[in-house]
Amino acid sequence: MSQPAASKPTASRPFRIVMLAYPRMTQLDLTGPFEVFARLPGARLEIVAESCKRPVVDVAGLAIMANSTFNEVAGCDLLFVPGGPGQLELMDDGPTLDFLRRMAVQARYVTSVCTGSLILGAAGLLTGYRATSHWLSLDQLALLGAIPVEERVVVDRNRFTGAGVSSGIDLALALAAEIAGEDEARRIALAIEYQPAPAFPPRDREDPRLVAEVREKTRAFQDKRAEAARRAGTRL
Repeated sequence: MSQPAASKPTASRPFRIVMLAYPRMTQLDLTGPFEVFARLPGARLEIVAESCKRPVVDVAGLAIMANSTFNEVAGCDLLFVPGGPGQLELMDDGPTLDFLRRMAVQARYVTSVCTGSLILGAAGLLTGYRATSHWLSLDQLALLGAIPVEERVVVDRNRFTGAGVSSGIDLALALAAEIAGEDEARRIALAIEYQPAPAFPPRDREDPRLVAEVREKTRAFQDKRAEAARRAGTRL
């Protein structure tokens, strides 16, 4: 559903984008969309963490410094939540869930990539919405009152969700077209030379043996994710 033209940035009013950062996130969930959002005319980006006095370290050890803490941000036009293994702890984290709910009150767009959608769901922000997530965790959205959809980018009203890690750029370009128009989104795609040519077959055409191996390797952690989603769902 398209938003009114008034949502576009102007010279007098920046378009405020708040991007959540947290320990053990997957940095590409954050940095891929950041690269697109940063090129939007009139956009003002804030990387927000519960505490920005020390770097936020992603699951692979990359340190990212936040700009602001939860208490320093009054609101935003676009709220963005990345995924990653650290998502598990946030499913029960009151300050983070309260912050997301507060931001969502006035946000024109509430968005996520990968298992960031599970965090939105735990905050009660996807109840009754179509949404997507990483393929290994997609069914867990139903435990949070959302309607799981296996697509790369899913749009339901002002909720924009992306699938697994690499879909973040697709999501951000879809938002760029919504916010600033398709021509601007296409200019951004050209500037970052977004021209995906997958090196390997997509999952539905991949060797089933490899798919099964990935499922088995992550099974124990996915069980923990599912339990966290069940707990969060009972609170909604």
